[in-house]
Amino acid sequence: MPEIKVTPLGAGQDVGRSCILVSIGGKNIMLDCGMHMGYNDDRRFPDFSYITQNGRLTDFLDCVIISHFHLDHCGALPYMSEMVGYDGPIYMTHPTKAICPILLEDFRKITVDKKGETNFFTSQMIKDCMKKVIPLNLHQTVQVDDELEIKAYYAGHVLGAAMVHIKVGSESVVYTGDYNMTPDRHLGAAWIDKCRPDILISESTYATTIRDSKRCRERDFLKKVHETIERGGKVLIPVFALGRAQELCILLETFWERMNLKAPIYFSTGLTEKANHYYKLFITWTNQKIRKTFVQRNMFEFKHIKAFDRSYADNPGPMVVFATPGMLHAGQSLQIFKKWAGNEKNMVIMPGYCVQGTIGHKILNGQRKLEMEGRATSVTLCCPLAPIKLQIVLDVKLQVEYMSFSAHADAKGIMQLIRMAEPRNMVLVHGEAVKMEFLKGKIEQEFNCYMPANGETITVTTNPSVPVDISLNLLKREMALGGPLPDPKKPRTMHGTLIMKENSLKLVSSEQALKELGLNEHQLRFTCRVQLQDPHSDPDTLHRIYTHLKSVLKGYTIQHLPDGTVMVESIVIKVSSSAEDTNTKVLLLSWSYQVKYFQCSYLTDGLYRD
Repeated sequence: MPEIKVTPLGAGQDVGRSCILVSIGGKNIMLDCGMHMGYNDDRRFPDFSYITQNGRLTDFLDCVIISHFHLDHCGALPYMSEMVGYDGPIYMTHPTKAICPILLEDFRKITVDKKGETNFFTSQMIKDCMKKVIPLNLHQTVQVDDELEIKAYYAGHVLGAAMVHIKVGSESVVYTGDYNMTPDRHLGAAWIDKCRPDILISESTYATTIRDSKRCRERDFLKKVHETIERGGKVLIPVFALGRAQELCILLETFWERMNLKAPIYFSTGLTEKANHYYKLFITWTNQKIRKTFVQRNMFEFKHIKAFDRSYADNPGPMVVFATPGMLHAGQSLQIFKKWAGNEKNMVIMPGYCVQGTIGHKILNGQRKLEMEGRATSVTLCCPLAPIKLQIVLDVKLQVEYMSFSAHADAKGIMQLIRMAEPRNMVLVHGEAVKMEFLKGKIEQEFNCYMPANGETITVTTNPSVPVDISLNLLKREMALGGPLPDPKKPRTMHGTLIMKENSLKLVSSEQALKELGLNEHQLRFTCRVQLQDPHSDPDTLHRIYTHLKSVLKGYTIQHLPDGTVMVESIVIKVSSSAEDTNTKVLLLSWSYQVKYFQCSYLTDGLYRD
């Protein structure tokens, strides 16, 4: 039997470093190639040794598909293609292709230029990697080769995020990447066909969460920000460059306008302009409201939100700052946090999920003393020494709030997508093991469900299905017989003739099949013998049988024909004497295959009756 194998190289019972290897119909596909924000060593990248111990990955992979531009889904792509070695096709949507290299370069600058780390990809490697990218359009079926085809669907989450349907022959897999089943202020909700894949691989970041009203969360967020500003404090909101940042900017811009507030709002330098540019360029990926009002007013041109300069962090008085990245693991958001952490008037609002190991995760779990690396310094004695890094302890006195404006599906949304796609099997990735176990229990009430760890392979046996068209006339005939309506969940037997024309199969009535194929009908008849003791001649015996059947088989058409036979409906009866004994009569019964067996049985019973 055919099999599909799924192996997480990252994001197996973990959040971050998404990288899923799928083997289907003899093809190997890598789904996402992200990095883990909680590590600064080799663990930040997926373990590609599961694919091959040595040699380039090109020989083992048919294609790579990237779901969206977040670094935990695309951050290891240049490392994989340029340092490990992969020259095959890489598929992603147009917005992801445009934004991905910018975020990769920003992260490279932080990691290499500022932190001085080695064993990392270069700017040229990012450019070389992006040359291998083939852009995807939504709902467009792309033939990777003669057998493998892929199709992208809208995932919400962030600009350009896509779910992908992978098909080889009759086997198929859907990979969701990250998705959101609830529309927000700038993006629509995820959607997919009822494609009934063999496996649906879904993220499960919020596997046990059912979110409250979005309106209530927005009201609480605005209240916290306003209260902090009123008491003269500063508000830090760590965000990723595109996505949740625009959502909260639109919210604060509207609130500042309505309340006529004067406290400044800042956004990380350069990112506002870049975000504006890409939302204009890919306006068709936003929600319906923004698309409708875009000509009159661009929702992403903010009156109250200005570009941030690092010197502003030391300014007195209240302010709100959106800074990247979103988990406080590096960059400008971490630098501002260090400066503001010691003042209890200030507040940091974490609007989304934080991976274990990041500063964001630590403060959300109540840690108030943080060991951090200070700036590298060099000490000159009688001989020069290499730069050394200082360990400092940071006291966290500012208020820490978590308000989920996450663009991930919650438990309710995950179940909604499952019912939308109707898969035969579920695989959960990109989630914490304990939470995944809970959701797995719920899903298993309706579907098979797996949650493999990193490096663990699950194998699903598939039942190959052959698509067959059914003629309208045959369906009408079946309906006329009073059978139940066709239901995809309840298989039903259909009687007809299977014909193949132009490499497609079709089930039709036998009459239509003969007509379409230009064939003559052959008659197939069945026979049986019944012996009777009767001293009369053969014609007399036949007449007596005719009279007897007329009396006992009411409601049937019975004829005595001139050729010396009796017909009961389409059943023919002939009489002949036995060669050994003339008193023993042999009755030959003949009927076509259309006649029901019980009718023949009923007739033979009638012949034996007195």
